[in-house]
Amino acid sequence: MDLINMAAALPAFGWAFHSSVLTRRLSAARRDPLTGLHTRAGFTARAERIVARSPRAMAFLVDLNDFKAINDTHGHLAGDAVIAATAKRLAHWAEGNGITARLGGDEFAALVPDSTNRPGAAALDHALRQPVIYRDQVIPVSASVGFCSVADLPVRTLTDALAAADTAMYAAKGHGRRNNTPRP
Repeated sequence: MDLINMAAALPAFGWAFHSSVLTRRLSAARRDPLTGLHTRAGFTARAERIVARSPRAMAFLVDLNDFKAINDTHGHLAGDAVIAATAKRLAHWAEGNGITARLGGDEFAALVPDSTNRPGAAALDHALRQPVIYRDQVIPVSASVGFCSVADLPVRTLTDALAAADTAMYAAKGHGRRNNTPRP
């Protein structure tokens, strides 16, 4: 290769390399480092496409119950182990045709295009309630699961599906969002 062709090829190679690095960074930014699940941004983009194409889609929200007590009793590394185990269980449940995310803290989401060919909310709830073994300690885990069928919504949007699933999740918890009083 002559010098002129090499000089022309170097910037193209540089841009291709730079593009590859940026693509990897963007992908990493859309994944939670502890769990490997999508972050809220990565989840939202894909979930909106699923909602638009799948009239039988179901949205699920999961919140660990009394998670602060796990951290306070067993330590933050044990809390991380519970978060990671919850993520793995949720991902396994949605495996194949759903998308899962860690929205933040101890809150997770899943969206499946069609829930008729998979275990339902009761199976998910059962999987999430299994204890976690961390450093020879058995840590009990409890989670509240709320779900919403997109087909049941007057306006079929991801935002509305997650809002309805959130309402159902807090009803499952048996108390309001910022206090411990029962919801009407």
